Amino acid sequence: MASSLEIRALHSAYIPAPQAGARRLLVVLHGLGDSLEGYRFLPEILGIPGLHYLLVNAPDPHFSGFSWFDLYGDLETGVVRSRGLLHGLMEELEAQGWKPEHVGVFGFSQGCLMALDLACRYPKVLGAVVGVSGFIGFLDEYPEAFSPVAREQKIMITHGTEDPLLPYEVSHRQVETLQSLDLPIEWKVYAKEHTIEPRQEVKDIRDFLERNLVA
Repeated sequence: MASSLEIRALHSAYIPAPQAGARRLLVVLHGLGDSLEGYRFLPEILGIPGLHYLLVNAPDPHFSGFSWFDLYGDLETGVVRSRGLLHGLMEELEAQGWKPEHVGVFGFSQGCLMALDLACRYPKVLGAVVGVSGFIGFLDEYPEAFSPVAREQKIMITHGTEDPLLPYEVSHRQVETLQSLDLPIEWKVYAKEHTIEPRQEVKDIRDFLERNLVA
């Protein structure tokens, strides 16, 4: 693929795969107050040679970083706006030759909510969706708001039993609700706080991406 990407919807950084001829891309969505700079470690820690990365900044300034929506205010306005921007980003990628089924999405915390929103509502099947330490927005709108292909998406959600910001029990109940609506979710739990566990969790995410996106 190209050595660069021209993305207008959101500020981003493209990291090409080390493997020649690689044709799979992972879009990475950070959490509240972070930025794309906080995820430059991800290609190295995942260690998937056949995977390109597009690290994306959320649209709203938040202290030294950015946010996808106002967590303490009008949640809906921000999520709907960010949803539109991410759908636009996916369309830009497709226009530049990236098939939707060759594009995965990874999101942490707020980015997890947006990644899962894409999984539920984007009208084309993606390569894989990974949501880490997040929650699900507007759960009461499902299944009516599901896209026609939502139940064909490949989704992995992970969470920590010791998360002090987003309690495990709440996220677990939300995931069980989506599973009861026949959304195919691989649910993984770790003894961790609001972070990415560098050993087993990273291995499980790598395995999931290799099976569903890079294979």
